[in-house]
Amino acid sequence: MVLPAETEQRVKRRALTACQDNLRKVVDVTRKIPQLVEQFSTGNKEQARQLFTEIRQGEEEVLKARRMVSQELAEIGAILISREDFLRFTNLSSEIADFSEGIAYYLIEIMEHNWKVPDDIRKELLKLSEAVFDAVLKLRETMMVLSYGSAKTLEKAKDVEIAERTVDDIYRALSIKVLSSKLELPVLLLLRDILQLLENSADKAEDAADIARVLSFIM
Repeated sequence: MVLPAETEQRVKRRALTACQDNLRKVVDVTRKIPQLVEQFSTGNKEQARQLFTEIRQGEEEVLKARRMVSQELAEIGAILISREDFLRFTNLSSEIADFSEGIAYYLIEIMEHNWKVPDDIRKELLKLSEAVFDAVLKLRETMMVLSYGSAKTLEKAKDVEIAERTVDDIYRALSIKVLSSKLELPVLLLLRDILQLLENSADKAEDAADIARVLSFIM
């Protein structure tokens, strides 16, 4: 059955709205990571634990929103040829929230064990977490302009790439600093995991921006 163009546009908007809502929740979770790193730097365990609880709750909200996107796309069905791209975008962006929970967990563990981390590493860790959050914000901006045409979307997606490269530069330098430091082995391993999860978050943002580019041509 051939459906009118209005119907096709309507289902595209439904799918886009569901993806944007999911991404908004991902941003809310990711925003708390630099805040948690700040508390980690100052040694404020109580505030850090509170943020960890909020991050876990936020991750649950992302999971619910992700299910809603899947349900929405299932209801839309074959009307929307590009539904797989919408689903891939949501899956990629949702992984950022999963990584955020892992980052928070490891930071709390370091604090609970009273393992010492040098001030310069703490400072660079905050810088890295802020750079990752910037990449996620750039991804949100990309999705916000998706319905305004491919030219605008491609421009914003390029900003995500630039932000990801900034994350890479900080990540590499900090990884070497951590490996060459005289940290206890447990905290060194946990810090390496934290750095990897932060870098992975920026990578997922870039991958999701690539999907947004594809979607911009059919909106």
